[in-house]
Amino acid sequence: MTSTPAATGAAAVTAANEAAEGARLHGPVTDWFDEHARDLPWRRPEAGAWGVMVSEFMLQQTPVSRVLPVYEQWLARWPRPADLAAEPPGEAVRAWGRLGYPRRALRLHAAASAIQERHGGDVPREHAQLLALPGVGEYTAAAVASFAYGQRHAVLDTNVRRVFARAVTGQQYPPNATTAAERKLARALLPQDEETAAKWAAATMELGALVCTARGPECVRCPISAQCAWRLAGSPAHDGPPRRGQTYAGTDRQVRGKLLAVLREAVGSVPQAVLDTVWDEPVQRARALDGLVSDGLVEPLPGGMYRLPLGRSTS
Repeated sequence: MTSTPAATGAAAVTAANEAAEGARLHGPVTDWFDEHARDLPWRRPEAGAWGVMVSEFMLQQTPVSRVLPVYEQWLARWPRPADLAAEPPGEAVRAWGRLGYPRRALRLHAAASAIQERHGGDVPREHAQLLALPGVGEYTAAAVASFAYGQRHAVLDTNVRRVFARAVTGQQYPPNATTAAERKLARALLPQDEETAAKWAAATMELGALVCTARGPECVRCPISAQCAWRLAGSPAHDGPPRRGQTYAGTDRQVRGKLLAVLREAVGSVPQAVLDTVWDEPVQRARALDGLVSDGLVEPLPGGMYRLPLGRSTS
């Protein structure tokens, strides 16, 4: 069905309003970032594109405080993609430690191997080439292109989505999953200049992490509180679908973590009997171990032995 002239005109007006809204927000947010941004190792020039990529894999669903020590150890051991690609994927899982969601380690290893094979060991600059790497989705491709190469991309993580939900749409929280409307808004709010757009991406992320937090936003410290649609509306409570909480104790994730902890500490393979001691409930324990094998995080061996993977990682 084709759009009517009225609908097209309304869309143009909305886009123009969103662009104007962005223009009012850019200066205060980027100026705040210049003064308050944390000195994080992946933001330093010496980190390079590989350092940025490693940080983006590690920071997914994991706080900065937990990432920092693992990140620094990782880069000391594997300062280039080729260094990681040269080792078995199980070593990536071992070095991942307790960051959680260890499939990210396999995906980062697969990405490093692809970078070595397809791009001569250099993290590609083009967004499409980044997106074609194993384990790299839209967010990570945009983040690396923006933060490592200073390109103009909408970088939408949870923190940025929350800032936009409050400041522009007047909602306490964004939807549980990223929507097309959010992506459209993020593109409309982007500064036109590439350098400013890259800083805006980092600044909105930092604002959400430090000030416009999920549970205790510090509006008195916010550089755009006077323009925030949510605050101007009286900070209405969230009235959408219930927020998804994350549980860990007693879940298969916890069992998987305990099994992997034993395998990470082992030199060589581990017998089934040792793994059986980590969790009392046999059905859940078996399900968790089968899941690790299915995900490529653990390799079964003859005689009821298990080890971290030595073969090529999968995407």
